[in-house]
Amino acid sequence: MIRSELDLLLKLESRPDCVARVTMLPPPCSAEFRNHFSGSLRRFMLKLMRENRENEALGIFKRHLRMGVDEVAIALASKACLGRTGLGSQIHGFALVSGFTDCASVSNSLMSMYCKSRDLRRAFGIFHSLESPDTVSYNIMLSGFEELEDVALFARQMHSSGISFDPVTYTSVLARCADGQEFDFGFQLHCLVQKLGFNSEIFVMNSLVTMYSKSLQIPDAHKLFEEMPYKDSVSWNALLSGYAQEGNHGFEAISLFVDMVKGRNRLDHVSFTSVISACGLERNLDFGKQAQCLALKTGFETHVSVCNVLMSLYSKCELVEDAVSVFESIVNPNVVSWTTILTIKQEDAVDLFKEMVRREVSPNDVTFVGLIHAITGRGMIQEGATVHGICIRSGFLSHINVANSFITMYGHFESMECCLKVFDEVESHRRDIISWNAVISAYALNGMHHEALHALFSASRESTPNPYTFGSALHAIASSESISLKQGHRCHGYLRKLGLDTDPVVSGALLDMYAKRGSLHESRDIFNESLHKTQVAWTAIISAHSSHGDYESVLRYFSRMIEEGIRPDSIAFLSVLTSCGHNGMFDAGVSIFNSMSDRFGVEPSAEHYSCIADMLGRAGRLNEAEHFANEIPGGAGMTVLQSLLGACRIHGEVEMATRVSERLMRMEPNESGSYVLMSNLYAEKGRWDKVARMRKLMRERRVVKEVGFSWADVDDGSSSMHLHGFSSGDRSHPLFKEIYIMADLLGSQLLTRRRRNNDDDDDDDDDDTSSVCIYMQ
Repeated sequence: MIRSELDLLLKLESRPDCVARVTMLPPPCSAEFRNHFSGSLRRFMLKLMRENRENEALGIFKRHLRMGVDEVAIALASKACLGRTGLGSQIHGFALVSGFTDCASVSNSLMSMYCKSRDLRRAFGIFHSLESPDTVSYNIMLSGFEELEDVALFARQMHSSGISFDPVTYTSVLARCADGQEFDFGFQLHCLVQKLGFNSEIFVMNSLVTMYSKSLQIPDAHKLFEEMPYKDSVSWNALLSGYAQEGNHGFEAISLFVDMVKGRNRLDHVSFTSVISACGLERNLDFGKQAQCLALKTGFETHVSVCNVLMSLYSKCELVEDAVSVFESIVNPNVVSWTTILTIKQEDAVDLFKEMVRREVSPNDVTFVGLIHAITGRGMIQEGATVHGICIRSGFLSHINVANSFITMYGHFESMECCLKVFDEVESHRRDIISWNAVISAYALNGMHHEALHALFSASRESTPNPYTFGSALHAIASSESISLKQGHRCHGYLRKLGLDTDPVVSGALLDMYAKRGSLHESRDIFNESLHKTQVAWTAIISAHSSHGDYESVLRYFSRMIEEGIRPDSIAFLSVLTSCGHNGMFDAGVSIFNSMSDRFGVEPSAEHYSCIADMLGRAGRLNEAEHFANEIPGGAGMTVLQSLLGACRIHGEVEMATRVSERLMRMEPNESGSYVLMSNLYAEKGRWDKVARMRKLMRERRVVKEVGFSWADVDDGSSSMHLHGFSSGDRSHPLFKEIYIMADLLGSQLLTRRRRNNDDDDDDDDDDTSSVCIYMQ
């Protein structure tokens, strides 16, 4: 009988298809039978589990309980119960009543089952019941923790209890020490690894390289990598992914990948994902395509993670259609795929999001951030409110990055009430500096400059400001008509204290603020102190000199910018074209205008076309200017026509001015500038009937001429942040009499100086000086 039962199990081992026909065997009749039977059962269960046939292994285990099972079979059965907590609990109960929980292998297997099922309470119950938990027991519990702090605390407890760490311990703990405050603990583990001689274990060394790479300690990761006596694909990928994610080591990542290929190391999807990400950082499309071809050759091109980074690469290289083609080739796009394509195709973001949900792919917080960004850029107010409601219902508004995106969105939509509501709903302990940056930027964007400055002071009390915090606040000071420059100096001093004054974002904002507030020499000081002059800095200094009428300096800085290899942007070109116009450099201006798209890839806007029209107008080539305006792609806009109208006024061209002004009045019937300019032109020509008609037209259309204002900084060092604004004939200031006396004095001094320098232009000098005095009367 014993022989026949053993023969049956041996047949089952060679014929797994017979498992379903196994029936309950009679109880064993001897210890010899039990031993032989248990051994065959273990081997058969292990074979089924290696073939991922856990259900069948559990079926065999249940059918043969009465035949007698040992601790190994119970351990295998508990391992097969992953994800089946109820069935695992039954096996746990059987082990308890059978007395097998005293066996370390059974207890460890049960703990592993509960840890993998995220039932740490029961796992801890078994762990605390062990008389002498060993290294394996501690390792199993370490694998169950999700929070980094819990892993570090438990590992310290293990060490203090005298339990020796093994390679599995180091690997498990180091994998969790890649960021945050526990990096210091990871560094301590590294010291322990060296002290105890585990630096020859490749798994431990791979974990150390991964930890340093993910913590952006790239030099340390590279040093460890070079010291490794043997490297596998995990070693190469650990350093490669570190280079790719750091952001400034794209070239090193590409070079490392080349060495990896030359050394005939095994490539996998992680290798291709990392190197293609690095190509995206470097905008190296050629090597990215080579990597794609190699991925195709090795069978990894269709891997979803490789496709995702390929989409990102093509997007960064402005090949949107190629990115879309890659997305369409993915058989089962995951949430990263959808989020990537949604970010790339912002105009279709809402439809893509709907399709993603229809295909039952669950969005994550990054998906919603990308969607909100697309909605913001497209000005889709209704869709933004809808997505806000979805995030509230689904709980994603609790993610700080999603809440920050909504703050930014409502700021751009000029809905400060909703913006502040979202901001206030974020608990103060959860707000980060990005939250404050978003609300400060929203204030500045909506002209609430005082509120922006007050928000900066609040942010500095609650968080540590970063360069972008001050960038928005300095923009508010630069744009405000009522905040004293002393507040700008205050911010500048605080920036020096924090060591942020040399940051490219901050220096550009400071430079722009001083220029707009009339302190050109301070702008130049900021620029000269910048160690690394970025495109932002060059553009800011060029714009600063342009706004102050120092056109020769504009052209000089622009030439230096080109020599330094910095590509000008549209704002820099606008300043340069304006300078060419004021200096009468028509040929140079046209040449620079043509180079925008031909050489630098910058498409001209309406403002750039306006500069060319203005150049032609200033040169008296009005017919050419009008023809140029009519040939502009998409038609001449307000800016171009206003420049042409101004040129007509200068050269007294009434007929053309009439045509242009009629077009402007149709486009913007309530804009006072066209009416006033035409009225003045008619007056100069003595056509008083036309002047009367213009004034009547303004009354009928209720067009009001905007009053010109000037401002004086009256901050006396107190808490006041205000400038005093005044207009022609203004008597609102309590010291207006003293102001008029000072204005007369300035006028007299100006008259004396102008006469001294321009003896041949006395009449013009009188007009200029009197205008200073009249302005105040």
